[in-house]
Parts: sequence; C-alpha cells; structure tokens
Amino acid sequence: MIVKVSESKVRLGAVAAARAATTIKRVVAEKGYARIIAATGASQFEFLEALTASPGVEWEKVEMFHLDEYVGISNDHPASFRKYLLERLIWKTGIKKYHLLDGETSPSETAAVVGKELNAQPIDVAFVGIGENGHLAFNDPPADFKTEEPYLIVNLDKACRMQQVGEGWFASLEEVPTQAISMSVRQILKAHEILCVVPDARKAKAVKGTLETQISPTIPASILREHPKTFMFLDTESASLLAPETLHRYSEEAGGQN
Repeated sequence: MIVKVSESKVRLGAVAAARAATTIKRVVAEKGYARIIAATGASQFEFLEALTASPGVEWEKVEMFHLDEYVGISNDHPASFRKYLLERLIWKTGIKKYHLLDGETSPSETAAVVGKELNAQPIDVAFVGIGENGHLAFNDPPADFKTEEPYLIVNLDKACRMQQVGEGWFASLEEVPTQAISMSVRQILKAHEILCVVPDARKAKAVKGTLETQISPTIPASILREHPKTFMFLDTESASLLAPETLHRYSEEAGGQN
C-alpha cells in the first residue's frame, strides 16, 4: 500500500483524480476499454469533481459498477447513491455502460444480476472510501472476510447510520435504512488497482486503525493492506493521528511496505 498525504481535501481530490485518470487512460489504451467500481458519499465529492473534469479520458469506453446502495431507498431520494452517481459521475462524463444497484424493489435479485455482470471480466480499478467505523463499502465491523459472493445484503450498525445523519443525508437516525446492498470485501480486493480516498478529521481514527493495527474484520478497511496495488489518499486532517514511522513505512520512497 502507498499512502499519499495532501494539504487539503481539494488537493487530495486532485491528486487522487490524476492517478485515476492516468490508470483509466492506460487501461483503455492497452485493451480498448476499462471497468471501474465507483464509491459514493461526502468523502468522494472533491475526487469525483476533479476526475470528471480530467481531460483525455474516453469515458464512452468505461464500464462502471456501483459499490453499494441502501435497501428501501428510491432513486430520487436525496440519499440515493444511484442518484449520486448519475449526477456526479455518469451524466457529467457520458458513461454509457453502467450498472446501478436498485435496493428498492428486489435487493437480492439485484445483487445476483449485477454480481454476475461484475464477475464477467476483471475490474481494472476500484474507487473506495473508509467509514468512520472503519467499514469498507457497507461492510461494517465485524466484516465478512471470507465470502466470495460479489454482493451481500448487510445490516448497518448504529455508528454507520449515525455517520449518514452527520453528513446530512438524513434528518435523524430513524430515517436511515438498516440494510444495504454492499459489494463484498473479497470482491473489492479482486480489482487490479484500488484507490482509497479518505479526507477529513472525522476519519482520522479509522485511518489510524486501518494502518496501525492488526488486519482484522473489526476494522474492515485494514484488509486493504493485503492488496498488492492499493493507493490511499489522505489530507492532513485524516492523517493527523498517524505516527511518523507509519507515514514513512507506507510512503512511495519506502515502497509502501505492509
């Protein structure tokens, strides 16, 4: 894993977007198309804004998969991740081939259908974040590190649901769904490259746990350290609790030793 720290979340977004755009352009040049996984949430705002403005990306040759979605949320709900991706990525870029998760009608069927499409060919790059409770996608602790199912119907813990309230997606805890469709941990790790975008002080504790404790389902994002090509993008606030030796260990100069 390589960790990069920027002075602000706007700069973080730009640096992460530059890496993402370079990867997509390289893959498209090599094989004619690229398959990506896109994350959502407030932590991805600056990254997606910079990525969609990146020149030279042939978005019509990109196929996009959805990381997670609430069960029981309509696609016009303000918190809908389908709505989020349409507005912040798909419509801005003109991506023609995309697979969104409908958690409103038949979540299990959606998980099976989109999962089959997902596994039809390898994923070139996955964009992910880390939750305040250390979750990866909606895999809250303790996460399932073993299942090979591409998507799961998961229960959301209170910390995860409170984060959604804190970010302003819902007015109260009672409004936040208790379940979601989530890409599994093992499925995320199948991506050739993973870009993990994590700004803000409220993520500092989760970042510290991810990088400085034993890899464990109790901190789901810690599993990213097992992936051979993960890049984590932090700002000074999300990196604020990390020991200097941790930053050195995961620096590009040190080779990102796990």
